[in-house]
Amino acid sequence: MKQLLFLLLLGGAGLGLAPTAARAQTTDTTRTRPAVKPQLNTAPPGSAPVPAPPRPAPATVPPVYQPAPTAPAPDPNVPASNAPYDPNRPSGMDLPQRPGVAPPPPPLRKYFLYTNLGLGFSGYNGYNQFSASIAPAVGYRFSERFAAGPGLSYAYNSYAFGNGGPSFKTSSLGVKGFAQFIVYKEFFLHGEYEVTKAEVLGYDQFGNVGVYKGTVKTPLAGVGYRNRFSDRAAADIVVLYNFNDGFDDIYGQPVIRFSFLFDLK
Repeated sequence: MKQLLFLLLLGGAGLGLAPTAARAQTTDTTRTRPAVKPQLNTAPPGSAPVPAPPRPAPATVPPVYQPAPTAPAPDPNVPASNAPYDPNRPSGMDLPQRPGVAPPPPPLRKYFLYTNLGLGFSGYNGYNQFSASIAPAVGYRFSERFAAGPGLSYAYNSYAFGNGGPSFKTSSLGVKGFAQFIVYKEFFLHGEYEVTKAEVLGYDQFGNVGVYKGTVKTPLAGVGYRNRFSDRAAADIVVLYNFNDGFDDIYGQPVIRFSFLFDLK
């Protein structure tokens, strides 16, 4: 009797524990189920999977040609710099000169040396006269076209009378002043006035010709042409008319001079 009751209790306990185990097994299965349902391979058997097409490489875009920037055309009526020209300014501070715009003129050199060599020949009252002279001077430019200055003069003369007459040689030393005015480009007007302690020809009380000392005043005027060797040196040729065309003349007629000019500063 006791054994039968014991068997019945075991059977009831087994029935009570069975639903719990079943529920535990169901819960565990639900927890391990994958979140995504696997896809079945629908491709026919034996066919390889089709690879994805390759992505094309990015196309290389050629660079767009762009012309170099150009400066605007300068106005020819506007100077390159509005600053006044300063001759003492260092050259490195000068602004570049624009094409088509004339550079500023160089500074005016005020002082210059002016030395001339003169030749003259004339015939007068039965004799012939040959003269040679040298006259150094210092000039001053008042402007680009006008200059003047003082100087010294020395003249040598040779007189020869015809028909076997006598001949004389004289020397004269004096002071002078000159002026020049440029008319057109290299052509200029030239004038001088000299006061000379000279040896000149004269007659004595018996009518004999001889050499006498005296003061001679000689005005000269004419035209000249200048040929520049550089920005500081030049050579002139000048043809002058001698207004003292008399017996006490020391230069002859006309007077041709070759002059040399050198700018000081």
